[in-house]
Amino acid sequence: MKLALDPSMYTDLSLKEVVNKTAELGYEYIELSPREDFVPFYKYPKVNREKIQNLKKWCQDAGVKISSILPVHYWAGPDEDRRQAAVRNWKRAIEIAVELDVDVMNTEFSGSKYEPQTCEEKFIKSMDELLPIFEKENIKLNLQAHPYDFIERNDEAMNMIRALDKPWINLVYSTAHTFYYDDGIGDINTMFDDAGDRLTHVLFSDTFNHKAANGLRYIVNPPGAEVTVHQHLNIGEGEVDFDTIFTRMRDMKFDGIATNSVFAWVDKRDEASSFMLHRLREELNV
Repeated sequence: MKLALDPSMYTDLSLKEVVNKTAELGYEYIELSPREDFVPFYKYPKVNREKIQNLKKWCQDAGVKISSILPVHYWAGPDEDRRQAAVRNWKRAIEIAVELDVDVMNTEFSGSKYEPQTCEEKFIKSMDELLPIFEKENIKLNLQAHPYDFIERNDEAMNMIRALDKPWINLVYSTAHTFYYDDGIGDINTMFDDAGDRLTHVLFSDTFNHKAANGLRYIVNPPGAEVTVHQHLNIGEGEVDFDTIFTRMRDMKFDGIATNSVFAWVDKRDEASSFMLHRLREELNV
């Protein structure tokens, strides 16, 4: 199993400083999430050969390995020009992964919940273009449902993963999205049973159930606004059933990637990152 840090709380640091911070905090692995000087959200990657070679050296010097690269692009967006741009971005991101000797990429479905049918069609169109490249380069792909996406539910994510029918395309389960995954129930056992051995990547952070208290857990002004709210808190600060998550992962002898994805505490990020690493090591026997 790989315990990794998502360094999203450290975007003010240079890429070299982020690698060194990862080692300082005690993590062996880093998950390279979007940042403006690497592979930004929705934009063309800002990486040349020199930066790739530097990053490899920085990681080697610090004793840090890259568990995965996390690009997020509008490859399922309803606008065709933006979809094509996203596919170009993905092709470059795959090249970067290959040059970094990284064989796992994880991402979101990246569409809009308000045009689900169109977004599904666009997603499949993008997959038709990109699947042969993933296969040629031996890159594994992990997909996650996400709030506000055209796939928000875990069962629908699994349906799509099965529809793609590739053994190297598997599920990312983000614990912070648990209550979006089954409309506020939070039934970990059912979702883990459905995923089975396709669950290869878990992102760890806590959240509150937005469906609890008759929908009044969050107050959003103006009422009825199209706003999706969720948190990425330290384990124990929300309402996710981590006892069941950890028990199931131990029982299934989970051997994928477990990532600390706490983003809420930028003002105490070192403390949060250290706490999460200790908790994951303790619970997952790593």
